[in-house]
Amino acid sequence: MAVVASAPGKVLMTGGYLILERPNAGLVLSTNARFYAIVKPLCDELKPDSWAWAWTDVKLTSPQMSRETTYKLSLKHLLLQCTASSDSRNPFVEYAVQYSVAAAYANFDSDKKNVLHKLLLKGLDITILGSNDFYSYRKQIEALGLPLSPESLASLPPFTSITLNAEESNGETSKPEVAKTGLGSSAAMTTAVVAALLNYLGVVNLSPLSDDQDNTGTADLDVVHAISQTAHCIAQGKVGSGFDISSAVYGSQRYVRFSPEVLSSAQVAYEGKPLDEVISEVLKGQWDHERTKFSLPPMMTLLLGEPGTGGSSTPSMVGAVKKWLKSDPERSGDTWSKLSNANSALEKQLNLLSKSAAEHADAYQCVINNCSIRKSEEWMEHATEPRQVEIVKALLESRGSMLEIRNHMRLMGEAAGIPIEPVSQTQLLDATMNTEGVLLAGVPGAGGFDAVFAVTLGKASSTNLTKAWSSHNVLAMLVREDPRGVILEINDPRAREITSALSAIHVE
Repeated sequence: MAVVASAPGKVLMTGGYLILERPNAGLVLSTNARFYAIVKPLCDELKPDSWAWAWTDVKLTSPQMSRETTYKLSLKHLLLQCTASSDSRNPFVEYAVQYSVAAAYANFDSDKKNVLHKLLLKGLDITILGSNDFYSYRKQIEALGLPLSPESLASLPPFTSITLNAEESNGETSKPEVAKTGLGSSAAMTTAVVAALLNYLGVVNLSPLSDDQDNTGTADLDVVHAISQTAHCIAQGKVGSGFDISSAVYGSQRYVRFSPEVLSSAQVAYEGKPLDEVISEVLKGQWDHERTKFSLPPMMTLLLGEPGTGGSSTPSMVGAVKKWLKSDPERSGDTWSKLSNANSALEKQLNLLSKSAAEHADAYQCVINNCSIRKSEEWMEHATEPRQVEIVKALLESRGSMLEIRNHMRLMGEAAGIPIEPVSQTQLLDATMNTEGVLLAGVPGAGGFDAVFAVTLGKASSTNLTKAWSSHNVLAMLVREDPRGVILEINDPRAREITSALSAIHVE
């Protein structure tokens, strides 16, 4: 009876900060880095007197953290109570469990509620697993004496353990020693848990390993989206833009955020109203986010490089930018307008390139192959016909738009007093964009010291960039774009992740 669902991490290519406010759009790519949730009953059979029970057991296991947390779930109030034996809490999973169960009660008639009650009395056994790509393993690789290369990353066991620091002297909960890489682990984890639970409880019917999700009804994905957004926002104590959850559910896309008011009922959920009624309101709410299918044009590859400078705190950086927006509205408004225009220009050029690939495949393929082994200033020299010239123009204008985006992001960071594109990242990105076959490079999302991204052309350029990054002490990760969103897995990922990790370095 085990149900396994997975949801991808993301890279926000454009729309950093602007995406927080409607109607600004962002281009977000989902990746092959996935979080998995495995849901099954704690016991196979019901005990004779269990129908009278008002509580059921929930066990949450995180093998990578060597943590097991147990709860009691009230079948009346649908709230979790952590047991005394548990020494760690995961608010994202806790809200995911409560809201998913509440969604089942909100959607079912009395007959289905009886079946649901019986299923819940068997308990919930939930296991969460995150791909290695969500975490930095530079220290482990260096300790093993291995080179900073994708091959070294692939040699690590799947779902490698995450070492925890010793507890602080003040008694605070220990933090992971392994830094995150900025792929949105909490959003992917929340979405995977919600999807697995909703499917296990019979609220939705997700399709297994669908390449394009066409076999999974949009209504089912919309339910997963609404519950995941709600759980994620309440767990982190604020209503963010939601792009990370949206990409985790639907895959790569152009995204415009939802109006925060849709979650107002959930934010006051504990003022007396039953949780299933609250979630019913959320599901019926006006979810006005906009999403349009988007992915990189053909023969382009997303690469991520980890500079080893540690991650950044997105909430504190967002707070600084918001403060700057209020303190200097005229200057900040001008910067935001120019940044928005540059974002739109890049989106337009990438869409033109996708159209060229579809309508003029031979010319497009010839241009990409020529450009993949040359620096950008040489690209136009090898365009021998008008269609090729137009394609190269679109490539060069894409680069120009990206440079403009980076410039305005830097200026915004300087004005707000935060390192959106720190000097070390600027030097790395300039060197990256000067490498043969590289189209774009930037700091994703809110910027800072997380992994950088690059988009390369053709096959050879990815290998060249990996070597160039290595000379700058940057570890090329195994992450690639995978346009799929949440999917139902056929089996436990631990059974097959070994082979997929080894094959990932041979994608090009």
